[in-house]
Amino acid sequence: MVTIVIGGAASGKSEFAEALVQTLPGQRVYVATMEPYDGECLARIEKHRRQRAGKGFLTLERYRDLGGLAVPAGANVLLECMSNLLANELYSPQGGGSAAVLGGVERLSQRCAHLTIVTNEVFSGGCDYEGDTLRYLRELGAVNRALAAQADRVVEVVCGCPNVLKGRLP
Repeated sequence: MVTIVIGGAASGKSEFAEALVQTLPGQRVYVATMEPYDGECLARIEKHRRQRAGKGFLTLERYRDLGGLAVPAGANVLLECMSNLLANELYSPQGGGSAAVLGGVERLSQRCAHLTIVTNEVFSGGCDYEGDTLRYLRELGAVNRALAAQADRVVEVVCGCPNVLKGRLP
């Protein structure tokens, strides 16, 4: 089963996704995709570590090549977050672009019992973008659409409130 959890910045999507995965029986694996480039990244990483402390997650850091990640068979995987993974695959010299992201998600979903993917909703800001920023936003939108089409469940989180767009909550 694949669940997509989408929401804007500070919407509560991460907390919702973690709580959802905690309801599942079996091993929990948290796949962290944010590369620690600077102090801001380190602070966000630390916030997420504190947030999931004591919740029984095995944390694996994976910045690119999701398809090559070894996870325990049948585990419940929480991928946090698609936005970072895509940026890493698009802008790193070792990156494989959105095709690597989608292929990696497909391979990962075949190895785990449940895959929950957190991603950002990025088109509600009302701003006009150009260049690489616009390219990234369009790529993320395309990846989100492709993942949602294949997912069993899609949940948008707004102000901490889940809105089920596809499927049902357990």
